[in-house]
Amino acid sequence: MSHFTNPEADVDRFRFRLGIAAICVLLAFGLLLGRFVWLQIIQHDFYQTRAEDNRIALIPIVPNRGVITDRNGVVLAHNYSAFTLEITPSQAGDLEATIDALAEVIDIQPKDRKRFKRLLDEAKNFESIPIRTRLTDGEVAKFAAHRYRFPGVEVKARLFRQYPLGAIASHAIGYIGRITERDLKWIEESEKQANYKGTDHVGKTGLEQHYEFELHGETGYEEVEIDAGGRALRSLKRIPPVSGNNLALTLDAKLQEITEQAFGDRKGSLVAIDPQTGGILALVSTPTYDPNLFVDGITPDNWKELNEHPSKPMVNRAINGAYPPGSTFKPFMALAALELGKRTPNQAISDPGYFTFGNHTFRDDKKGGHGSVDMYKSIVHSCDTYYYMLANDMGIDNISKFMGSLGLGQRTGVDLGKDDSGESKGVLPSQEWKKQRFKKPEQQKWYAGETISIGIGQGYNAYTPIQLAQATATVANNGVMFRPHLVRYLIDTKTGEKRQVEPKPIRDLQLKQSNVDVIRRAMVGVNKEGTGARAFAGAPYEAAGKTGTAQVFSLKGAQYKEGSTKKELRDHALFIAYAPADNPKIALAVLVENGGFGAQSAAPIARMVIDYYLLGKLPGGAAPEDPAAIEEDPEE
Repeated sequence: MSHFTNPEADVDRFRFRLGIAAICVLLAFGLLLGRFVWLQIIQHDFYQTRAEDNRIALIPIVPNRGVITDRNGVVLAHNYSAFTLEITPSQAGDLEATIDALAEVIDIQPKDRKRFKRLLDEAKNFESIPIRTRLTDGEVAKFAAHRYRFPGVEVKARLFRQYPLGAIASHAIGYIGRITERDLKWIEESEKQANYKGTDHVGKTGLEQHYEFELHGETGYEEVEIDAGGRALRSLKRIPPVSGNNLALTLDAKLQEITEQAFGDRKGSLVAIDPQTGGILALVSTPTYDPNLFVDGITPDNWKELNEHPSKPMVNRAINGAYPPGSTFKPFMALAALELGKRTPNQAISDPGYFTFGNHTFRDDKKGGHGSVDMYKSIVHSCDTYYYMLANDMGIDNISKFMGSLGLGQRTGVDLGKDDSGESKGVLPSQEWKKQRFKKPEQQKWYAGETISIGIGQGYNAYTPIQLAQATATVANNGVMFRPHLVRYLIDTKTGEKRQVEPKPIRDLQLKQSNVDVIRRAMVGVNKEGTGARAFAGAPYEAAGKTGTAQVFSLKGAQYKEGSTKKELRDHALFIAYAPADNPKIALAVLVENGGFGAQSAAPIARMVIDYYLLGKLPGGAAPEDPAAIEEDPEE
């Protein structure tokens, strides 16, 4: 049987299939065309940037860090250029073999290798990494003769931080060090990470840390064309960096040096302030350290020595050390009594040499007492009994409120360190403070007897030297308070403009001038006929002051005898002062740890410092202690 086909049906089927195929082809071409449009037109900028990123590398150029100078233009921190030996990993081949070969030409220590490895992990392949820093001229010449042997290795000039005066003012200036994870977090939180590309160092303490973002400057960039292997071919564009702003300080470098010398080998602190501006003239914490040790990474041995030294040279006692103020507290107590109406200047007490409260007897250091004591005599001869009674009459909360207005027990906000994290608050005791300080209910209650010792600067009282200096400066300035600060003005390196720091007072206590005059007159009397008279004998200017001695441990009823007491358990010596008395130019607080009586070791340091600042008198080394002041100063 024959099979017949339908030609027309076959043609229709073929046309249908052809149509489907055509549609598929058109769809395929449509998809290709759409993808082409997406990639070449819509996403053109994105992929062009990606391609450029593969072809062009941005190499950061670290800016010149700002210079720090004292009030007279003496350089305290600056930068210098030195040669470094650097390796570009993408061009050097076998790095270990290259470094081993280099070590035969240039001295390369294990610490250099360790640092190079750490930097290598953080760097890009086309960036050069230092293997040795601060090459001598001889080492540079020696490498130049062998340069042909080391592809990818070259000598470059880099900037290094230097502190020309070494250990002088190190606690004020601070130091820089290599950036850590903690530093990176701080930079990121401040949204400054883009400006720190390529930067290895950052301020760690002091002014270097507080003004880090001012000192750092603006990072520049160089556009470099690279090949597929990451090798640099040519420079395309360069955006120069902008140097950091310079700091001009209120600090007097020579005064700072003389003050540090005055302490000799004694531990302690001195803060000197211009009472009319709050500018810090000297900020001393002894012992000190050399900040140059940290610039290129401190060695483990040096770090161990500084960190484990029994005198704790890394502690900034001026703002971190909190100490009982001892009798330096008495002028402030007397001023509070006048302002609150608790005493009049002529109101006198009869001092038998002790004050009894409940079952406890609080004794004066002068056996038999001072007889009839008014406010002037209470300060000049440092009568404890007068202030036992006064504290009891005033009450702890009145004392706390007034002392807080003078800045005691509060961070001053001095421009050192990161925000106020480096400054101790100290302890300004009050009923509320005790509730927060202790957990057990029986410990949280404030007992009236605890107020008595507060009146002579003992008990829970604990303040920093800078707080005592600020309070003294405020009294010297008739109740007008400035924030203590070290930077006088910042100098913009772009425009040369000077931006002043702290031009206005932060507080006016509105003290009655007659009350201030009573206290100031009594503080002058201290240095004329009282506990500071020996230290200021023969001074051609009139100075106001107050000696103080703070217990390190409880005597528990025994008599304090310095000669038979271990040095580390001896009392701390304190002294506050300002001069000239009629127009104060300098106010200060001195603390000598375990120095004994204030008149014995702290007051002579103050005299030496004021002599230089007012008279230009250069001392011949450390301030001598005055052993006779122990007997001449029994009221302490």
